[in-house]
Amino acid sequence: MSAKIRPSKTTADTRLPRDWVDIASKEMKGGDPQSLIWQTPEGIDVKPVYGASDIEGLPHLSAEHGSFLPGIAPFTRGPKATMYAGRPWTIRQYAGFSTAEESNKFYRANLKAGQKGLSVAFDLATHRGYDSDHPRVVGDVGKAGVAIDSVEDMKILFDGIPLDQMSVSMTMNGAVIPVLAAFIVAGEEQGVERSLLSGTIQNDILKEFMVRNTYIYPPEPSMRIVADIIEYTAKEMPKYNSISISGYHIQEAGSTIVQELAFTLADGREYVRAALAKGMDVDAFAGRLSFFFNMGMNFFMEAAKLRAARFLWARIMADFGASQRSQMLRTHCQTSGVSLQEQDPYNNIVRTAYEAMSAALGGTQSLHTNSFDEAIALPTDFSARIARNTQLILQHETGVTKVVDPLAGSYYVEKLTADLIEEAWSLMEEIETLGGMTQAINEGMPKARIEEAAAQKQARIDKGEEVIVGVNKYQPTVETAVDVRDIDNAAVRDSQIMRLNRIRKTRDGEAHSTALANLEAAARGEGNILAAAVEAARARATVGEISWALENAFGRHVADVVTIEGVYEEAYGDDPLYHETKQAVAGFAGKMGRKPRVLVVKMGQDGHDRGAKVIATAFGDLGFDVTVGPLFQTPQEAADLAVAQDVDIIGVSSHAAGHKTLSPMLISELAARDAADKIVICGGVIPAQDYDFLTQSGIKAVFGPGTNIPEAAKSLIGLLQEQMRGRNIKA
Repeated sequence: MSAKIRPSKTTADTRLPRDWVDIASKEMKGGDPQSLIWQTPEGIDVKPVYGASDIEGLPHLSAEHGSFLPGIAPFTRGPKATMYAGRPWTIRQYAGFSTAEESNKFYRANLKAGQKGLSVAFDLATHRGYDSDHPRVVGDVGKAGVAIDSVEDMKILFDGIPLDQMSVSMTMNGAVIPVLAAFIVAGEEQGVERSLLSGTIQNDILKEFMVRNTYIYPPEPSMRIVADIIEYTAKEMPKYNSISISGYHIQEAGSTIVQELAFTLADGREYVRAALAKGMDVDAFAGRLSFFFNMGMNFFMEAAKLRAARFLWARIMADFGASQRSQMLRTHCQTSGVSLQEQDPYNNIVRTAYEAMSAALGGTQSLHTNSFDEAIALPTDFSARIARNTQLILQHETGVTKVVDPLAGSYYVEKLTADLIEEAWSLMEEIETLGGMTQAINEGMPKARIEEAAAQKQARIDKGEEVIVGVNKYQPTVETAVDVRDIDNAAVRDSQIMRLNRIRKTRDGEAHSTALANLEAAARGEGNILAAAVEAARARATVGEISWALENAFGRHVADVVTIEGVYEEAYGDDPLYHETKQAVAGFAGKMGRKPRVLVVKMGQDGHDRGAKVIATAFGDLGFDVTVGPLFQTPQEAADLAVAQDVDIIGVSSHAAGHKTLSPMLISELAARDAADKIVICGGVIPAQDYDFLTQSGIKAVFGPGTNIPEAAKSLIGLLQEQMRGRNIKA
């Protein structure tokens, strides 16, 4: 049953105060003050001036919510009465790379420098449930996070870090069972009982099916895993948060703020239902649910989003009969990665500082600030120090921690809060009509909406309507070179394989086999999967072996490839550059007798497909014949698809630093298929110092973050024309 939220009396009311209009008209020399109203990508009208009439009758300010104070349901002003005046938010830095040894050194240095909690980034091989020696993860080991194959790696990762004193957050979803099991056993072997472990496991699989794609099993058994973890931790680990319901990756994939808010809370409602279906009491687990939101560059709306989220979650949990304490939404926040730019990269320090301030004014419980170089590569020690100090300066120098919810009572912020409540609730009710979030995801609704929003945003940026300083306006005249962290993928993989071989030789074979058989039986039957996995991890079953046992029971999920059409063109309108590019593509197609064919591929285990999907949408609208390959391809599979589709151009989308390994492999595979004439280009998060390596390997062009899509499309037509001239073909 859904809580009813009264609509705002001022919804869609864009009337401006009459006296103000008279004055503004004179200042504008006869211009229309109504033209100053701005509509956000969420469809919310933002007026240039707000007053008392704008907050009359707003749902979160109504009499039914009593004194409207922090620490009291519905917690709009904060989950704690004293908030930062009593205790500042926790400073966390999401980090992990290379081997467990290297990450451990990085963690210990950061903790010594003032960081208060650990937030672990795992490599993509681990996320997808593969051991480091699996042939599908050759380019992924240790690149976008730390490689973890077993309990032994986990013990090294936390060596010298007391797990009974340190809160540990782990961003893990697909392979959540083996990773959490290894963490529990590592704690026990460090001498820390599981009941003393504190922190958070992300365990948010619905978001993976929407945007991030590091899933392993189909949605239904994945939801059972979520419920089993909630059940196990509620009984065995009372200090540990069993799930972090994540909107972060939803906004990173291109959603609007309303979509992030609505889809995240709808996910949370679905997880509560899954736990209740196991017969649990809502108050036995609700207090250990947490959230994770993105903080982008719409400063006031991001702060209002956190206030709206707390109000909505309290109402949702009240419907489940939860106590007031269980209605409380607690959240971690992270500054936006998408807002970081490769061009003029020191601007990113300023962006992150504003986003961090927005999180603080919105009332987050913990915060990660991105490093300025993360649009290019993994952060260096230098950039991580700046990111961490950004939070320390906020806490100690700005005075922002002295007052609880300092934005409360702002006509603008309160109206934004109400607008977000109403718009998000409307979208959540639409999801309910589809049968809930799992069914909505199965039908593809959230993913399609997010991809549409992402394409619209990219068009606004390419047109210059949405200004990004240093990218589409105020570009620097001289490029800024920055040092970046480079991981030797081959060395990390060799190191991991040596440890894996040692574990396999020294473990008790019978105990190992029995534990894995019991795990598979639990997955096929009624037992708690995490409890069985803890025994398997103790017997030194690896991440890949535990994942394989579950895959035997559940199967491995393969997503359908769906692209959208017309969105980019509709958003671009009659822009001259767009239509000039479209005519160039049409002219080439006319001379060739067919459209130019492009294959967009994601190789390795990188599931971030926002860039690939935006490119596919835009290039399709511009007149290319576009094929999008399935996720998680090997170079061999990508080459086979390129030959089968007889494409002219292969666009490799890179986000997770696998380009130096996987792109040259693709070039070799094409040559082996007598297809070396196909043009291979790369796009995405690629450091400038890697461009020469890629071009020497046979890559014809590299398009980094901030590339204007119509300009890129024109350059590809140029490459095709050059190739045709080389073959003495007129085009």
